[in-house]
Amino acid sequence: MSLDAETAPFSPPSSQSRPASASPAPASQSPLGLAWIERLVSIDTTSRVPNLGLIEMVRDELAALGIVSTLTHDHRGQWANLFATIPAHDGATNGGVVLSGHTDVVPVDGQAWDTDPFKPEVRGGRLYGRGTCDMKGFIGSALALVPEMLAVGLAKPIHLALSFDEEIGCNGAPYMIADLVQRGLKPDGCIVGEPTSMRPIVAHKGINAYRCCVRGHAAHSSLTPKGLNAIEYAARLICHIRDLADAMRRDGPFDEHYDVPFTTAQTSTIEGGNAINTVPAECRFAFEFRNLPTLDPETIFARIERYAHETLLPQMRRAHPDAAIEFTKIAAAPGLDASEQAAITALVRALTANRETRKVAYGTEAGLFARAGVPSIVCGPGDIEQAHKPNEFVELSQLAACEDFLRKFIHSMTVGAQA
Repeated sequence: MSLDAETAPFSPPSSQSRPASASPAPASQSPLGLAWIERLVSIDTTSRVPNLGLIEMVRDELAALGIVSTLTHDHRGQWANLFATIPAHDGATNGGVVLSGHTDVVPVDGQAWDTDPFKPEVRGGRLYGRGTCDMKGFIGSALALVPEMLAVGLAKPIHLALSFDEEIGCNGAPYMIADLVQRGLKPDGCIVGEPTSMRPIVAHKGINAYRCCVRGHAAHSSLTPKGLNAIEYAARLICHIRDLADAMRRDGPFDEHYDVPFTTAQTSTIEGGNAINTVPAECRFAFEFRNLPTLDPETIFARIERYAHETLLPQMRRAHPDAAIEFTKIAAAPGLDASEQAAITALVRALTANRETRKVAYGTEAGLFARAGVPSIVCGPGDIEQAHKPNEFVELSQLAACEDFLRKFIHSMTVGAQA
């Protein structure tokens, strides 16, 4: 539901109305949310590990404050999203703004850490630990300020949205968003707190990931004509994907606000065959493409699928009738292209005093909220350069800036600011 800034249901605070508590924390002072963040980081929520322990802990802490949470589970039952609402002063729960973050983190396997990644540690003005930057810093900061949200008298509700499986393709948030639609909840806007160094991000690319299985026919390598080499045909398809990527890099379309200003594609993993003297019957590989949000990802995939089924497969079946090329979608998250006229864009720009146009190649859940009709923008503490790396950290000054931003945001949602 796009909203013009002139008719925004929430307003940025003026310099005269900014609360004293909105001042940044001194460098020597620990951010208010530090204890919350350390608690969250201490729970291993690597995507392959159930996150229900963290979600239920947050649910119980919110319940102690009188806030009801809704959990949406996937088919496995041990992973869940949490959606909680701090109502407006009159009890209203519809409209308002979502503060969104994912609870899962990437693995630490094979990384050389100087400390235990799940025992957060403050050193030299930084908080180290897996997820400190991406993105438990934002979540902990928001949770720490819930008592202030309850105390100020909100004109519009503030919602907290915590998701699972973002790191493996934004697979968790769709369950939560579908539940919101079913319940008739229509937030006016969403702030996704991915690490942006507290600078507004108005657009990002879409992510589309697939597995492909090429099935040929096994034979002894001395009888090669009697077999059908799945690896060789997979290689032709992989080269086609590379040719498509080269064409998009050469011909565009382009958007120079991105660090990589065109749509990209690549093959990332491959496996096949079982012996050097056997014609391989099967080859499996995974590929992805990251599209500018102005491009239809289905059109891009259709070009790959058409080459596979209309060019390669007929050749393969002339050699063996049981040949096949099968695609499986691993993940698909839409891009984001926020309107400068949207109220949430105007609000975040005002609160950060930042008018620069920034767009990023990585994906977030903001595109999912936007596709569901919730205007969205990305802004959170930490530098994306620190995410996913060994010795991941977030600067304490970034957490202080995030808390300053969130306090100003909370004030902008109060009855006095809305008057």
